[in-house]
Amino acid sequence: MKTIYVKMTEEKIDIPVILQAGEILRGGGLVAFPTETVYGLGGDAFNPESSRKIYAAKGRPSDNPLIVHIYRLEDLEKVALKVPPAGWRLAETFWPGPLTMILPKKPELPPETTGGLDTVAVRFPSNRIAQALIEAGGGFIAAPSANRSGRPSPTLARYCREDLDGRVDMIIDGGKVGLGLESTIIDLTEETPVILRPGFITWENLSGLLGDVDAGSLVPGLDDDTAPKAPGMKYRHYAPKGTLTVVDGTREAVTAYVNDRIRRCRASGIRTGVICTDETKDRYEADIVRSAGSRQDREAVAGELFRILREFDDEGAEEIYAEAFDTSGVGRAVMNRLLKAAGSRIVHV
Repeated sequence: MKTIYVKMTEEKIDIPVILQAGEILRGGGLVAFPTETVYGLGGDAFNPESSRKIYAAKGRPSDNPLIVHIYRLEDLEKVALKVPPAGWRLAETFWPGPLTMILPKKPELPPETTGGLDTVAVRFPSNRIAQALIEAGGGFIAAPSANRSGRPSPTLARYCREDLDGRVDMIIDGGKVGLGLESTIIDLTEETPVILRPGFITWENLSGLLGDVDAGSLVPGLDDDTAPKAPGMKYRHYAPKGTLTVVDGTREAVTAYVNDRIRRCRASGIRTGVICTDETKDRYEADIVRSAGSRQDREAVAGELFRILREFDDEGAEEIYAEAFDTSGVGRAVMNRLLKAAGSRIVHV
């Protein structure tokens, strides 16, 4: 398959290309496209063959459900069997935006899209290219992140191309995404709403609106035999090619531990990398040191994380160490992604 590669911006959407992409989707093909969170890999949510193609292109387990993207609020009831009052409150407050809701699914939605579950994950993205594509493609696009399964989610189209060239029909390059971290996922099918994946819409935001909200596990068990209810719950995600370890402790203890490990690696000819912050970037002796920003600005840190993991791959880092973060606010999402990328490998010093 030859992948079509096109560029556009939210300010100047190429309508003929969007219509061409819509025809691809309606015909059962796949299109990678930008959202405000990360790039998504889209297929027709009501076409089971499209969902099978998504799983094949990504190398993704078929019990890992896909998120259905809509482009207008009223379409929520076309994929969800029932929307509780809490769902409407969330939609009216945070949509369009980086929030995904788990709801009972309409029977017409194929099991291939929902991972065989009787629930559906639904999101209304704010990116204008994504909205135009969803409308052109029929209004309901199933889309996980546009990367090979397990790899860091793409925040630039070139990473989609690196992972999926020749596997998908089209890649739309809309530039760097705005947030750089996937949407928050909240399950509304339980008596108490529970966060299945933290993101930029935080537990503090959600509980402030709904009251009692379960923050969920920081990292769901990777070896759990039950079917995952949302993307990213069961399988290792976001992993760089090198081995990643998260290190938690005081600033002095962390830098001392990491630098000791770096010296040992250097003696063995192993190329090292460190994910840190502006406050500590000058303290490390690694071959590659990347600051994600100030520790006081966790939103910025969250937005840089996947880019840094991809850059470590580009530069051949074999052993990578990352500073741990406080888990309040967006910090919880940062730690969720780091621990998933590390396969839950964390050292306390």
